[in-house]
Amino acid sequence: MKGYQIRRKQKPEARREQFNKIKGILMLSAWGFSMVVSSFLFLYVGYLVDEILGTTPNFMLCSFLLAIGLCMWTLYKEAKEKGKKL
Repeated sequence: MKGYQIRRKQKPEARREQFNKIKGILMLSAWGFSMVVSSFLFLYVGYLVDEILGTTPNFMLCSFLLAIGLCMWTLYKEAKEKGKKL
């Protein structure tokens, strides 16, 4: 049994810390996914509007910037709310 290590049970505080780290990483990855999906969706809608109206990149760029701005604003509001709870 020379190469085997006996694993000790973690204390509840250590488990909670590890869970909080994973929870934070999952939240950030969800926000990243949300920003990517909404950006592409708004880009596509802007592209369709540009095709219908005959304007080249105007609505596409404006809708893309709107999507990024709305995601950042929502992220800021959520971070501010979480900061109050701490």
